[in-house]
Amino acid sequence: MKGKNILVFGGSGQIGRNLIRKLTKNNHRVTAVTRNLHKKGYILKTMGNPGYIEIIERNIFDEENLNNLIKYKDICINLVGILFEKKNNTFRNIHINFPSAISRICNENKIKQFIHISALGIEDAHDSSYAKSKLEGEKEIKKNFNKATILRPSVIFSQGDNFSCNLMTLIGRLPIFPVYYNGQTKFSPIHCSDLTEIILKIIDEKIYSEIIECAGPEVISFKEIILILMKIIEKNRLIISMPILAAKITASLFELFPNPLITNDQLRLLKYDSVLSGKYKSNIDINYECKLKFENEVEKYCYMWKEYGEYSKKKN
Repeated sequence: MKGKNILVFGGSGQIGRNLIRKLTKNNHRVTAVTRNLHKKGYILKTMGNPGYIEIIERNIFDEENLNNLIKYKDICINLVGILFEKKNNTFRNIHINFPSAISRICNENKIKQFIHISALGIEDAHDSSYAKSKLEGEKEIKKNFNKATILRPSVIFSQGDNFSCNLMTLIGRLPIFPVYYNGQTKFSPIHCSDLTEIILKIIDEKIYSEIIECAGPEVISFKEIILILMKIIEKNRLIISMPILAAKITASLFELFPNPLITNDQLRLLKYDSVLSGKYKSNIDINYECKLKFENEVEKYCYMWKEYGEYSKKKN
C-alpha cells in the first residue's frame, strides 16, 4: 500500500508517540506539529526512520500557518486535548476553537480524512465544562467536515500516562486513599497501543463519517482499579469514601496549583461512567477487539512504584 502524507497535532503525547511509530512503520510520512520544538522535539525524532517524519514548531491558533500545514496532506489527525484549564489553554480554545479551525481548513483543502480524538461518556456529563467543550467541538467538526471520523475512547493507559502512573504515585505517598462516589464509577480502560491500532485501521480501511466508541476488554470500577494498582505495586492502603463536600473543598485547594491532582470539574466528570453507550458503533463493530487488559499491562511498567524499584521481584 502506498503511504499517505499525514499531519498529526498532539504528536508528543502518549497517543501521538505510539501512533507515529506505527504510521512510519507502515510507510506513511508523518508531519508532527509541536508548540515547543526544543522541549518535545527530541522525543519525536526517534519515532520514525529518517525521511518518514518531519517535526515542525507552530502556533496552532495561527490559521495561515494551519492552512500551509494542511493543504498538501492526505490525512489530518487531531490528538490535542487538556484535562484542566490554565491561561490561554482553555477548554473553549483547545476543544472547540482549534478543532473547528482545522476541520474547516481540511474541508477547504479537500483533505481525504480527518480523525479526531474525543472522549467517552461526554453526552451524559451535562455539568462538566470539559465534557461540554468536547461535545461542542464534535459538533463544530461535523458541521465543517462531514466525513470526519470521531473516536471516543474510555480512559487511556500506558507507560508514562497521566492515569495509572499518577494513581500509583499517590498510592505510594498516601497512607489512606480517598475515592469519590464510593468508587463505583465504571471505566473500560483502553491501552494506548489498542487505540492507535484502531486509528491505523481507520486509515487503512478508509472509514469515514463515524462516531466510534473505543473501549478496552473489561469494565472496571474506580475502586477496583485502585485495588488492582495496590496489589501489583505491593502497597496496602486504607480506602475511604470521601464525602462530596470535602472532595469539593480539596479540589478547590488543588486548583491553586499549576498542575492540580483533581479539579472540581473533574470531580463532576467522575459521576459518570466511561463505558460503551450502545448508541454508536464501537471498535468491535469495525472488527477490532481490544485484548490488552489493565492489570496485565500495568504490571509490565509498575516496578518503579514498588519498594525496590527496578530491582523488585515478582512474588510467587
